[in-house]
Amino acid sequence: MSENTRIHDLPDEQRPREKMANLGAGALSNEELLAIFLRTGTKGSSAIEIGRQLITKHGSVAALAKLDLHELCKEHGLGLAKACQLQAAFELGSRAVREGSKSTPLKNSQNIYDFLAPQLTHLPTEKLFVLSLDSRLNLIRMRELSSGTTSSTVANIRDVLRPVIIDQAHAFIIAHNHPSGDTTPSTHDQTFTTNLSKAARQMELPLIDHIIIGRPLDGAAPYFSFFEHDRL
Repeated sequence: MSENTRIHDLPDEQRPREKMANLGAGALSNEELLAIFLRTGTKGSSAIEIGRQLITKHGSVAALAKLDLHELCKEHGLGLAKACQLQAAFELGSRAVREGSKSTPLKNSQNIYDFLAPQLTHLPTEKLFVLSLDSRLNLIRMRELSSGTTSSTVANIRDVLRPVIIDQAHAFIIAHNHPSGDTTPSTHDQTFTTNLSKAARQMELPLIDHIIIGRPLDGAAPYFSFFEHDRL
């Protein structure tokens, strides 16, 4: 399909909506799914082509989903209305993942990483989160505690434990991302984790793990687990 081809001019079986109706959403490419939300293109570019340009520019749907509304509005072919539609779709997807995780125990580092990676991997700055868990290690609630720079974030122990107590949690997890992709913990990461673990034990609140989310680099694991490395 050329850039100048309008979706209306495509055969029925190639139009995103008709294709979804006949084959299901899984049969559509990422740009075709985006086109359904965009609905219309611009002069010279169809909605499918705009979707393709967005993914090519940002590298993935996950990266595109991390753009805020102001950034989305600046993209070619969008504007406020379409940017709002896309952000609403991304937020619904994120909420669906979080709600689904409430019935899946976060009992090991791989489970935790699988849940957190779609939400944290492409964040441009470091953010710290606390996850309150029930007695079966199901998620009660996930909260963002702090947001920092591209290389650090700051929080204190009281800020972490307060929401866990409010949630009447049985246990909890903390997690933060490294935008560089390198999951190696800093000296501050280790000191903070050690002090938090000690304080939590005194309150009989088990810290299940502290996970650093990064990206696979040169074959390295895309996350670091303080529990797996016996560093809690």
